[in-house]
Amino acid sequence: MGFDGAEEAAIRAAMFAHLDALVEQSPDGTLTSAEINTFTFDDRPHPLIVQQGIWKPAGLAAALTIRTAYPQPDRPPPYEDAIGEDGLLRYKFRGTDPGHSDNRALRRAMEDRRPLAYFVGVDRGCYLPVHPVWIEAEDRHRLEFSVSLDEIHRDLLGDVRHDLAHDLAHDLAHDLAGVVTRRYAERLTRDRLHQPVFRARVLRAYRGRCAVCRLRQPRLLDAAHIIPDGRPRGDAVVPNGLALCKIHHAAYDADLMAVRPDLVVEVAPRLLREHDGPMLLHGLQEMDGRRIDVPTLRRARPDPERLEDRYRRFQEVG
Repeated sequence: MGFDGAEEAAIRAAMFAHLDALVEQSPDGTLTSAEINTFTFDDRPHPLIVQQGIWKPAGLAAALTIRTAYPQPDRPPPYEDAIGEDGLLRYKFRGTDPGHSDNRALRRAMEDRRPLAYFVGVDRGCYLPVHPVWIEAEDRHRLEFSVSLDEIHRDLLGDVRHDLAHDLAHDLAHDLAGVVTRRYAERLTRDRLHQPVFRARVLRAYRGRCAVCRLRQPRLLDAAHIIPDGRPRGDAVVPNGLALCKIHHAAYDADLMAVRPDLVVEVAPRLLREHDGPMLLHGLQEMDGRRIDVPTLRRARPDPERLEDRYRRFQEVG
């Protein structure tokens, strides 16, 4: 027996509430597939993570969830090369047949404006949930759907064009609107997808502790880029990351502390000469000469060439 429109909305709202409650209890915002699949509706279990990437439970007219598999630590997440010029995520069809039942389920979600949950793999059997997301369009030639991570983005383009059209020629208004919405969507994708996924992957590789001081408080840990984001080789891959507590992340970004290619911490000489309270002494100065902890998995360890490039900058700053 199928769900009616109100029930479709209710099961989605219940799913989002279920995920919110789990994430609130998660130190790093990630969930295992077993945790995610504890979802129930009307006293019936409804798994949300299944083998296929697109999931429509029996009885629903439209897809409920989509999933991106976990890549190896030294590989960028699959979605990174799939952000369109409009800033929307591109999600590939199931197979090559637009009429496949999974593709029809996503098309129905698009037509009915049904929100979905998106699960991004950050480790084996572990996911970062991003929700709600919306299917905006499909491209049957490229075999992909366009996915918006924010409801505001759906109407922003039209609003910007309307406002600009009062003072500008239509073509110019169209172009400027595209720039505005693209920048908004790119920032949104970075804030809701790129940064949280990078952080989750790095923290899990470092077993949830600071590489320098071994602090095990995930809420006080960040994923620091060795080569900054946006620069050549500044990819959001684990070998370009270090799990650092917030004080050591800030010191690293300010070039007050470095990690040499031999994995040894070096504190800036000017900082070693200063006299202050216990945080400076124990939190920073005593880290000088300490070897960092690295991931057990070799391909997740810091890239020596990136460390060398970053250390060279540290030396230049002095």
